[in-house]
Amino acid sequence: MIKLGVNIDHIATLRQARRTFEPDPVTAASLAVLGGADIITVHLREDRRHIQDRDVRLLRETVFTKLNLEMSVAEEIVGIAIQTKPEQVALVPEKREEITTEGGLDVVSQKRVLDNVVKRLTDTGIAVSLFIDPEKGQIKAAKEVGAQFIELHTGNYANAKDADSRVKLTEKLKHGVTIARDLGLRANAGHGLTYQNVGFIVESLDVEELHIGHSIVSRSVFVGIQKAVQEMKDLIFRHSVAKHSSG
Repeated sequence: MIKLGVNIDHIATLRQARRTFEPDPVTAASLAVLGGADIITVHLREDRRHIQDRDVRLLRETVFTKLNLEMSVAEEIVGIAIQTKPEQVALVPEKREEITTEGGLDVVSQKRVLDNVVKRLTDTGIAVSLFIDPEKGQIKAAKEVGAQFIELHTGNYANAKDADSRVKLTEKLKHGVTIARDLGLRANAGHGLTYQNVGFIVESLDVEELHIGHSIVSRSVFVGIQKAVQEMKDLIFRHSVAKHSSG
């Protein structure tokens, strides 16, 4: 079954709104794992708008599943990753003015920088994933810079206005997975996935991990993080069964 990575950034967003100590994303991570999260994902942004250095340090000490650190290629952040040693990092584009990540990393134009960063991370024993759009040139470049994983950006699929658009965008994602596999890359996916739209992705894409944050955190306001994660895991399981039954 596809593994679920739960992004807990917005637990920290709520805390930072008051610059206080609660809710604690470290506690949220423990409850998410109890709910069935296979991976805990956090994005340590350069402006520290939600996740803080302290969170990453404590999560490394307390998460016993898999810790996935989303990050830019800024030298300070790379240094923190090398020191903290999460099991996996996902290199993502980052703009100070954006509300959330707006698209995939342009690997083609940043190959020289990424060559260096990916090597430094992998030499430390950290698996490296690149968050990219499902474009052949970007996927090939991800392989060339030494990444082991790609995470395909599903935001366009999530924002599609009609069923026909969703189907076309899903086919593009499927093609991206095929290209990655042919190159020897492992494929994940994420961004903008919700309880309403995740099923079609599960049934359509042969990926290893789905990374989902905002929808789960939003649901947790009403039912708690453990139950919100469990509900998403149940959805993924049901659609995985449907996929294999129809196949």
